[in-house]
Amino acid sequence: MATRRTYASYNDGCAAAHALDLIGDRWTMIVVRELLLGPKRFAQLQRDVLGIGPTVLTQRLQHLERHGIAVRHPLPAPAGVDVYELTERGLGLESVNTALALWATSSPELPRDADMSPDTLVLAMRAHARPVADLAEPVVVDLGLVDSRRAGAEPVAYRATIGAGGTSVTRTDARTPASRATAELTAPTRALTEVLIGGRPWTQADDVEVTGDSAAVDALVLATSLHA
Repeated sequence: MATRRTYASYNDGCAAAHALDLIGDRWTMIVVRELLLGPKRFAQLQRDVLGIGPTVLTQRLQHLERHGIAVRHPLPAPAGVDVYELTERGLGLESVNTALALWATSSPELPRDADMSPDTLVLAMRAHARPVADLAEPVVVDLGLVDSRRAGAEPVAYRATIGAGGTSVTRTDARTPASRATAELTAPTRALTEVLIGGRPWTQADDVEVTGDSAAVDALVLATSLHA
């Protein structure tokens, strides 16, 4: 198999060109994107990155490992499987992902009707995240996002904290410290995408279920939607 020549091999010393040598191949940045919120198993990556084959995924992961962008390590027994995780250097690519996403929002060719994985949607929320000045105290919204690209998908858990000082959204798991949420929201990714990207009121979106303080959900949408 022919190896693609690097930009450096053409005597191009541009740092941006070097970055493209590292992450510019098809699928590489998409795999990075799906690891930005935390480690995943090979099978989870193949599930979340629609269209990638196992051979290409293996090649991209090996490339990321070889260049110190990701690492592979085994889960403790009884799991008996490896997970892939971004290094500190790899996690620095979230700012690159954010810049690319914000740049592309003005494109007339952006596929606004296409769906996203739960992590991808949350990364979009983080890219647009802003403080809500009117909040006297921070509010917490626990999210359960269902990948509407796949039948029978289980919800993935996230926690959003919105306040006058800023907004954060993180993926949660059993190790996440317990917190009393102001509201809980469960939705398919397509429905929440229509709200946050398309501007549809969440009260009119299909299959969006909310318990708790609806004003906290209003704050979440205000803080993380594409159009403030």
